[in-house]
Amino acid sequence: MCNNCHCLFRDFRIFNDFFDNEWLEKANATAPAINVLETEKEYKVELAAPGMTKDDFNVHIDEDNNLVISMEKKTENKEEKKDGRYLRREFSYSKFQQTMILPDNVDKEKIAAQVENGVLNINLPKFSAEEKQKNKKSIEVK
Repeated sequence: MCNNCHCLFRDFRIFNDFFDNEWLEKANATAPAINVLETEKEYKVELAAPGMTKDDFNVHIDEDNNLVISMEKKTENKEEKKDGRYLRREFSYSKFQQTMILPDNVDKEKIAAQVENGVLNINLPKFSAEEKQKNKKSIEVK
């Protein structure tokens, strides 16, 4: 694993090392699966989200410059039987939030997200070599 993406996975590794044991069941078995792929120009985050739409997601950068992915889905189905005296309701509520520490080489201004075929795709472009130099701040010594 490269130095740039280690911070993206640091929290996952600590969590998984402690909790991913046979003697301890996962607390949230319904949490969506997340894949992170690194290419030369970007990181790609894929989150399994069958049945979800773009309106169910909120993707933002928090005050600590972390990527926050949250999902919330509420549904209520009603079935009424006209010739009987009962009403049946089914409620469903799903909520999920994941915070990821972004590597320093991610251009936060160009992050894009979309939901397609039951998968939330988030593109995290890397700074080019020229952009990296341009964003480097020099401090004048007086």
